[in-house]
Amino acid sequence: MPRPTPPWQQTHWLITALFVVVIGLEYSTPPPYVFGYLYIGAVLLASGRLGRGVTRWVTAIAIVLTLLNLVIPGLEPISTVTIANRAITVLALAVTGWLSDRIQRYEKAITYQHAQILAQAQLARMREDFVSTLTHDLKTPLLGAIETLHALETEQFGAVTLAQRRAIAIMTRSHQTTLQLVETLMDVYRNDAEGLRLNLSVVDVVSLAEDTIMQLTAFAASRQIHIRLHQGASDFRQPCWVRADALQLQRVLSNLIANAIHHSLRGSLVEVVIRHHGDDCLVQVLDQGQGIAADEMAHLFERFYQGHSDRQAKGTGLGLYLSRQIVEAHGGRIWAESRQPTGAVFAFRLPAQPPVQDNSLMVRATNLR
Repeated sequence: MPRPTPPWQQTHWLITALFVVVIGLEYSTPPPYVFGYLYIGAVLLASGRLGRGVTRWVTAIAIVLTLLNLVIPGLEPISTVTIANRAITVLALAVTGWLSDRIQRYEKAITYQHAQILAQAQLARMREDFVSTLTHDLKTPLLGAIETLHALETEQFGAVTLAQRRAIAIMTRSHQTTLQLVETLMDVYRNDAEGLRLNLSVVDVVSLAEDTIMQLTAFAASRQIHIRLHQGASDFRQPCWVRADALQLQRVLSNLIANAIHHSLRGSLVEVVIRHHGDDCLVQVLDQGQGIAADEMAHLFERFYQGHSDRQAKGTGLGLYLSRQIVEAHGGRIWAESRQPTGAVFAFRLPAQPPVQDNSLMVRATNLR
């Protein structure tokens, strides 16, 4: 059985046949009759199926043959019009060859960039699958370790001294922090892949903030930080109703307040300001730390961004990114700015919900936990 002819060899034969036909027409007719334009077909064939080098050679041969017909067979005198026609044909062939070369160069660059994009996308999927698997596998032993430490603390394995109890408490806090990090990492990748699912209800942001501050009081006290909740110029507590997922919104408040505590100087104040701003509910968390460099503002809420300023604590760069995911999923906006004379302000706003009379809709965060 004969072997099939390779595509590149078929193209060579097509180009050769086209050249033979055009040469026969060119050299069998007087010079004023120009058939050199037909060489463009050979140039395009070479450009579409063969490399840039072959395209250049085909173009050069076509130009030489077109000009050579001026002196071969040399049976008629050469007029100015004939020279002009040949010059236009040569120009058309040269432009076709040049454009074909540029197109091949662009196609090669596009193919290379496409391959790079595919490789990066594949690498990103592999990285996300690895992180997802790793965080899932880490969660089980961490939960087991925390339960074991709780059993030790409650003296289920025998009496525990005061020094041992302190060591167990430190280990428990460390494991809980690691577990929280693992859960945050899992949530970030899940939200990126599947989107954030919200269980919406009408909640009071002030109540959520009060509960969040209560949970963080011990942590703030350990760093000698005082937290104060107020509503701007108002001296009276005024609810700020929004339609939101209470658990997710509380995570935002917890991330921002904990971030402020981390970056505050010992003995300073962290303020949580909640007030109505037009049709929105505005939440601001103000600290008295080192502030934020201007070139960091645009990157604060990116994934894994930690910054390079002199602020005291370094995190994973996930808390603010997750907070941005949650706020934007609620149709809100989150941002940060420097505070004068020192410190930073992290704020977000959500569309405010008009006051309702049905108490069943006014769900406090304590009932949703």
